Amino acid sequence: MRNDIFQKLIYQLVSKFFVFPIYKFVFKGHLIGRDNIPQKESFIMVSNHGSLLDPPLLGHALGRNISFMAKAELFKIPFIGFVIKACGAYPVKRGIADKNTIKMACKKLSNNNCIGIFIDGTRQKNGRVNKPKQGAALLAFKNQKLLLPVAIVNSHRLIKFKFCIPFFSKIVIKVGKPVQPPKSSSRDDLNSITLRLKDNINNLIG
Repeated sequence: MRNDIFQKLIYQLVSKFFVFPIYKFVFKGHLIGRDNIPQKESFIMVSNHGSLLDPPLLGHALGRNISFMAKAELFKIPFIGFVIKACGAYPVKRGIADKNTIKMACKKLSNNNCIGIFIDGTRQKNGRVNKPKQGAALLAFKNQKLLLPVAIVNSHRLIKFKFCIPFFSKIVIKVGKPVQPPKSSSRDDLNSITLRLKDNINNLIG
């Protein structure tokens, strides 16, 4: 209990003093669809993935304490590793969730904590959802939690250089309507929900 309270406090401090200035003033961050975010119950946020900064930016913008499955390598990167760890992220090897990772996700959901999953499992050069994995749908079924499709626009091209001068893209985060968990863990049901999430997120991206 104390660890949860401490982690939430650290999350709020990091979000306010580290992530907020970057999100709001560097990338001119803007959120669309705030009313679609469940405010009481926990959920599984599912998103596209284009940048190492996606986890803290998404967590801050949505205003909920969201723990992300993040590649183990990210925890070794200065600043990025500190921020995602402080925000409750937990490591997964090369986008493949092992049994311990799945247990950790289920435990967080059972404690009414939200988790975030990048549905492709890794960053995509075009910033869209291309080859989604079924892990999010399976977790939703096992825990009977809503899936929240979210698109983070322009994160795959955050910075452009012209004549050695950096230009920062505007980040827009769009939240879709929650999706009910699959009716079963059958391959067809998991695939159906996964493709629905893919279409929802890509439609939000535009």
